[in-house]
Amino acid sequence: MDFESYIRDIEDFPKKGITFKDITPLLNDTEALYSASIALCDFVCDEKIDKVVGVDSRGFIFAPLMALWLKAGFVPVRKKGKLPFTTISESFELEYGTDILEIHMDAIQKGEKVLVHDDVLATGGTAKAVCNLVEKLGGEVVQCNFLIQLTFLNGAEKLNGYDIKALLNY
Repeated sequence: MDFESYIRDIEDFPKKGITFKDITPLLNDTEALYSASIALCDFVCDEKIDKVVGVDSRGFIFAPLMALWLKAGFVPVRKKGKLPFTTISESFELEYGTDILEIHMDAIQKGEKVLVHDDVLATGGTAKAVCNLVEKLGGEVVQCNFLIQLTFLNGAEKLNGYDIKALLNY
């Protein structure tokens, strides 16, 4: 399937000079959504996955779908203060400052095989913070997968040593 035809560019969003990759046309099409979900799962091949971690907020779209296909649990990673139970946190650098992500302290057990998913790999800071959280809890990151990778931002460099897969590369 030509997934790229379902991605539209929005110029100057969220600010001037940025071209936003809008995935909503893909989400609105039943066949494209279904096919993308399966294609993302296919990246992990026959690897046994215990948990699929989805990153706040667009990572929450495909991660639960993949968890169902892979017969795994779904774990949300959210911005600070959004999870109701006891959490651990990880700070990471943004273009203009820092942010904090959190995960429930009981979300991943030692030795569990984990797939990390987000919609876009840009600079890599968010994905690296999520990998750190998984490893703090004793999980093993099997793969980081994304719907889109913006290769010109070199985010994969921050994820050196992790298996990285993306459905679309720009």
